[in-house]
Amino acid sequence: MRPFTLLALLALAALCLPGRADAKPSGKEPGKGTAFMSKQEGSEVVKRPRRTLDPGMGAPAPYQDPLEPKREMCEFNPHCDELADQVGFQDAYQRFYGTGTA
Repeated sequence: MRPFTLLALLALAALCLPGRADAKPSGKEPGKGTAFMSKQEGSEVVKRPRRTLDPGMGAPAPYQDPLEPKREMCEFNPHCDELADQVGFQDAYQRFYGTGTA
C-alpha cells in the first residue's frame, strides 16, 4: 500500500511542477513584479468605505450607547455603584431597579 501511495504522490508532483515552472507573471498586477507599490496602486487594490461625516461638526458622530442613561442612574446611587463594581453593571441595575438591561 505504501509504494502505491508514494508513486501516486510522485506522479501528482510531476504533473504540477512543470506547469508552475512555465508560468510567467502577468504585467497587469499592481506593482509589476516589485516588492513595493505606490500609494495610488495600494489604494486601488484596497478600497475602503469612506466615513460619513457629521455636516455640522466635520467629524463622525459619536456612537450613542442605549444603556448610558441606566449607567448614569446606577452611578448616582452609591449602593448600586458599589455593587456594579463587584458584580457588573447589568446585574446591579437589575437588583436595584428590577428591570433587565437587554
